[in-house]
Amino acid sequence: MAGRFLRIFKPISRFMPEIRAPERKVGFNEKIFWTLLALALYLVMAEVPLYQVGQGQGWELTYLRVIFASNRGTLMELGIGPIVTAGIILQLLGGSGMIELDMSNPEDRGLFTGASKFFSIVLTGVQASAYLIGGVYGSLSPTTSIIIFLELLAAGVIVMMLDEMVQKGWGFGSGISLFILGGVAQKIFLDMFSLVPAGPGESVGIFVALTQRLMAGGDVAALLIRPGGYPGIVGFIATLAIFFIVIYAEGVRVELPISHAGYRGFRSRYPIKLLYVSNLPVIFTSALFANVYFFSQLFWSMNGTPVPGANPWLDILGQFATNEQGQPQPVGGLVYYVLGPRSLYEVQADPIRAGVFAALMVSFCVVFSLTWLEVGGLGPTSVAKQLVDSGMHVPGYRRSSKPIELLLKRYIPPVTILGGIIVGLIASFGDFFGVFGGGMGILLSVGIIYQYYQLLIQERAAEMFPAFRRVLGG
Repeated sequence: MAGRFLRIFKPISRFMPEIRAPERKVGFNEKIFWTLLALALYLVMAEVPLYQVGQGQGWELTYLRVIFASNRGTLMELGIGPIVTAGIILQLLGGSGMIELDMSNPEDRGLFTGASKFFSIVLTGVQASAYLIGGVYGSLSPTTSIIIFLELLAAGVIVMMLDEMVQKGWGFGSGISLFILGGVAQKIFLDMFSLVPAGPGESVGIFVALTQRLMAGGDVAALLIRPGGYPGIVGFIATLAIFFIVIYAEGVRVELPISHAGYRGFRSRYPIKLLYVSNLPVIFTSALFANVYFFSQLFWSMNGTPVPGANPWLDILGQFATNEQGQPQPVGGLVYYVLGPRSLYEVQADPIRAGVFAALMVSFCVVFSLTWLEVGGLGPTSVAKQLVDSGMHVPGYRRSSKPIELLLKRYIPPVTILGGIIVGLIASFGDFFGVFGGGMGILLSVGIIYQYYQLLIQERAAEMFPAFRRVLGG
């Protein structure tokens, strides 16, 4: 039975918008169609500017842009942020035991989905209101503010429905992963081939700028690291390097031999990947840093944009100054150090900021990695119980969970800490070198591409050989 907390959402769930699961088998090509349609709709909304705001206006928030697949000044201003935040909050509450939740129970799953939708819509409204109240788009009339609020709310609901459509079997994988991958791929493409002017006779795209330099007989060495945060040759090389580093790290694992107690001769291996908890730590850490920025800028705006030194408490949280475009830029306080340098020029200008940012990123990634072991049911105790319950044991050890748990404790916690350090370093140093799409973007993209590769191969095999579908879990 559902817990008391989830039962609150039983009457509310009836009024939540819903995409029905297909009542027939959806073919491979049809799934491809719906998946691409969902991606196309997301990309279109990411280019449609908000009413009287215009694309590209509003504050720059790199971490939310990468993780939450958002695009400033457009219908995708909030991206998938409210959906991800709602899901994380409920999963943490459920995994920690603060709310009763049994995902094997269909009733609990349905109520959990309804609660996720409700909180997603509420968070969309809260974030949209905070953007407007905080003056992100400048001084707006009440009518314009209401229109923008309704635009963001409607866009949030559409994204939620697209994600549900893909997840319920009309498409492949998860709509959230799809939108993140699409946003990062779009950013990488623009960094390479954008025709937007970056200066006299030079475009933003590094390959376009390189061609222009060669045709004009200019100094190509100046494109190694470009000022102003524009993509450079060093950033392109770093992108390739980090891409292959992440691919290699995804394949590194420790494999423990296991066998089935009831079937002699049945042997297998339990893999403990180097990135044991995947990219979740860097997502949680970056979301935390982004919220520090969000609330510090909001408080700064609500207090009449005070100058540094006017309010000591605000100075500790974040100090801002208005740039030439009239946008607030962090210049001190905690927020200054949780938003790392975006190029080697910025690292050279303030190496202390770069060092503090990298240390904070790595530290929080390790903390969230260890936290997710227990919350996500990936700790030695939970894994040992799962193996014993499924009839598996480790050869040479007694058939009970305690000795297996002691064995797993030798590997899982150290590997988890090491994985947290690695993803933290990749995310921070990727930003320092100006990686196309950001260090976190590459981390997320490689994992998503790998998941889609496995999913498509499995689906194609089940399509060609229907007898395999039961084996593959289809």
